[in-house]
Amino acid sequence: MNDCSRRQALSLMGASAATLTLTGTAMANPAKATWDRTCEVLVVGSGYAGLCAAIEARNAGADTVLIEKMMFLGGNSALCGGGLAAPGSDLQKAAGVKDSAEQLYQDMLKSGGGLTHKALARVIADNALPTYEWVRDYVGVKFDRLGFHGGHSVPRSAAYKKGNGAKLVKPLVEKAKALGVKIEQGTRLVEIFVEDGRVVGVELQTGYRFPKEKSGKRVRCQVTKGLVLAGGGFSQNVALRSLHDPRLGAELESTNQPGATGDALLAAKRIGAMDIQMDWIQLGPWTSPDEKGFGVAPKIVESVVGFGFMVDPATGRRFVNETGNRKVRSDAIVATGHPAVLAVSTNNVSHVPEEALKKGLENGVVKTFDTPEALADFHKIPKDVFMKTLAEWNECIAQKKDPTFKAKIFDDTKPNEGKFYSIRLWPRVHYTMGGLAITPKAEVIGIDMKPIKGLYAAGEICGGVHGMVRLGTVSIADCLIFGRIAGKEAAAQN
Repeated sequence: MNDCSRRQALSLMGASAATLTLTGTAMANPAKATWDRTCEVLVVGSGYAGLCAAIEARNAGADTVLIEKMMFLGGNSALCGGGLAAPGSDLQKAAGVKDSAEQLYQDMLKSGGGLTHKALARVIADNALPTYEWVRDYVGVKFDRLGFHGGHSVPRSAAYKKGNGAKLVKPLVEKAKALGVKIEQGTRLVEIFVEDGRVVGVELQTGYRFPKEKSGKRVRCQVTKGLVLAGGGFSQNVALRSLHDPRLGAELESTNQPGATGDALLAAKRIGAMDIQMDWIQLGPWTSPDEKGFGVAPKIVESVVGFGFMVDPATGRRFVNETGNRKVRSDAIVATGHPAVLAVSTNNVSHVPEEALKKGLENGVVKTFDTPEALADFHKIPKDVFMKTLAEWNECIAQKKDPTFKAKIFDDTKPNEGKFYSIRLWPRVHYTMGGLAITPKAEVIGIDMKPIKGLYAAGEICGGVHGMVRLGTVSIADCLIFGRIAGKEAAAQN
């Protein structure tokens, strides 16, 4: 067994042992006690996955309640760039890009490093285009920009020229409310109750004010059909993430909203749900130390991969494939021990959303220079070496190939010359690839390897979908697709 496999096995064994210990307590709590309230489908979390689950459950006729522990809706979905991986979209066809579900599937397997659960990846690949069309036609959200993200074989990310993930969250919320979904903010999931192997209800903390653990009051809610967990990942739970990966301590910031602490995941584990691949936690290679949180840098950086180049300021040399997947780039930056510098000429930013570039210039994340020499001086990069690196990169552009690092060179990439932009980059904890084990029907699998009746999960709370590396904008497809599946399945239960 290699080191990677051994770590995963030990992690799973430890998690299972802990779950077995805790389960006895949780399940012994008498679920037959008087309920304070009742609903047919309860959805936990108000990001893409939760909102889609609530919409589909309600469309199926179920009395549906969606709870969100924070006082704002959308979770991390409202903060993300908002792109959606969609093979065969109208945007690709307009740009002359040939793509297919099979090609997306193969890209997912390649980036996943052999750890992607194929059945789950196939669900995403086969449903990505229909889901894109559902968002466009049913939800009423129009994408107007085609983007490329590192690790993809072709540009396939449907995105916006203006706006971010909130642009999709808002109409999803409006659609859910119009259908009659009851949405409750400041309501936290505390415990899940199981009776005869089936989820029958939950304990909630209403009037909760994060992070005040004793705020609000406890109520019991009976769930007669299904419970959908869509509470997101645990990037903001430093103790949990560093338990699974000791390198990810408090010194590393996260792009996530502060409530991404894994409450729903831990509640599921306490009733015997299985977790998988918890030690695979993704860093975002496109965040800047010159701004907080998610920021605007990611949207700018991902729009210039294959156009600009990245250097180690200590050496002035390139050190990584700029169009590689997120793990490749993050690991390479961290290995240098200091922020990298992305350099791109102003004639190569036509793909950057104007709004993002404007904000980046205003908040100082993006620096502008009249010459590449001035850029090198500002960042204290060895000037002679930097100019040689620039010349080599421009030769790659001329030849349409990168013999050193194999970066993709796009047909519309121009020589980097004249005025320049720069962005400093240092990774942040971004996405937890591990989480609850699910079936292709979004059923949560217990430690007995069987689905837990009445329990479903979708989105970042799940594991195995992406393997070692999550490709950019595939998570949104994941959330939308499995959220819809979970909602339909939960509503169909008797």
